[in-house]
Amino acid sequence: MSVSDRPTVAGAAGVARPYDGVKRVLDVVGAAGLLVVTSPVLLGVAIAVAAKLGRPVLFRQERPGRGGRVFTLVKFRSMRDADPALGLVRDEDRVTRFGRALRATSVDELPTLVNVLRGDMSIVGPRPLLVAYLDRYTSQQARRHEVRPGVTGLAQVSGRNAIEWNEKLRLDVEYVDARSFRLDASILWRTVTSVLRREGISAEGHVTAHEFLGSSSWGPHE
Repeated sequence: MSVSDRPTVAGAAGVARPYDGVKRVLDVVGAAGLLVVTSPVLLGVAIAVAAKLGRPVLFRQERPGRGGRVFTLVKFRSMRDADPALGLVRDEDRVTRFGRALRATSVDELPTLVNVLRGDMSIVGPRPLLVAYLDRYTSQQARRHEVRPGVTGLAQVSGRNAIEWNEKLRLDVEYVDARSFRLDASILWRTVTSVLRREGISAEGHVTAHEFLGSSSWGPHE
């Protein structure tokens, strides 16, 4: 079964709002414009990834989108291939200095704009997480899938990977309920400042974030 043929696996799409149609137009125009403007950067990074990490240049992984429908996310690779013989098993071992620089500047996310053009994602929305997490959400947390996932979002500008999972998911649902042009504009501005300051790139002791194991409340993650 292809990715596009898979059934939805979490939460139906939420109630549409007038802004949603405008948002989609802004997504297409914004993603297309950014891909054109950053094309020299995309080419340069692709060459650098091929030279330092080898091929494939792009990292592909299935992620759940709106309504839980699974799509293939694309990003630049920032890690070496897993190789137990060389001790390259954990993310901490596989990521290189070059890969850390890509993550710190969020340049590895640029190819994700293609997902925005395809309609898999939005520029602003809850970040697409792992398919394995779908059955770990509470019914409230699963509401994050009522909208398209985003390249950036409220949780990312509120601490990114440095905040606990329950707070991150609470912010995702808060965005679903409060989404508007004004909120999206604020998140985009805060994204620029967060990237420049390189804030919240990873959770303590992890390259990105520790695994979400599920929870039954909005309380602190254990």
